[in-house]
Amino acid sequence: MKHLFFLLLALGLAARAQAQQPTSAQQPVVLKPGRMQVQRNPAANRPDVPPQFVGGAQKLSEFFQQNVKYPEAARVNKVTGTVLTSFTIDTDGRVSGPSVVKSLSPECDAEALRVLGLMPAWKPATRKGQPVAIQVQLPVPFGDTSTLKVERGKTKFE
Repeated sequence: MKHLFFLLLALGLAARAQAQQPTSAQQPVVLKPGRMQVQRNPAANRPDVPPQFVGGAQKLSEFFQQNVKYPEAARVNKVTGTVLTSFTIDTDGRVSGPSVVKSLSPECDAEALRVLGLMPAWKPATRKGQPVAIQVQLPVPFGDTSTLKVERGKTKFE
């Protein structure tokens, strides 16, 4: 009876280990703000260094301020908020495959995708020194300038 128990236990563990092995087609890693951290034994497709917009968050904010045009239909209907977008940053830093994850309105969605098409190349993510393609989610804000509030980062002196 003991041997049967251990045999069943061993078969169950072997089946579980085989089910947990990754498939041959790796899905891109989705990076979310504030979720990137160093791990002792990272997954095979997790980057060591996340992708970065050239010039940092300040330049990314300036890029959106200069290129996003608040659609007239959204202005008339007083639509405000963010369109959550997703895209892949390829190994050469180019933005590819932009899509809308969370819609705001058809006009705002189209504008967000238009602006992502204008986005310059990023500094790609790297894994062990080699560039890797990474999927990124990025919110694109929309609203009247009188109602939008810009978040300020905390300084050391506050």
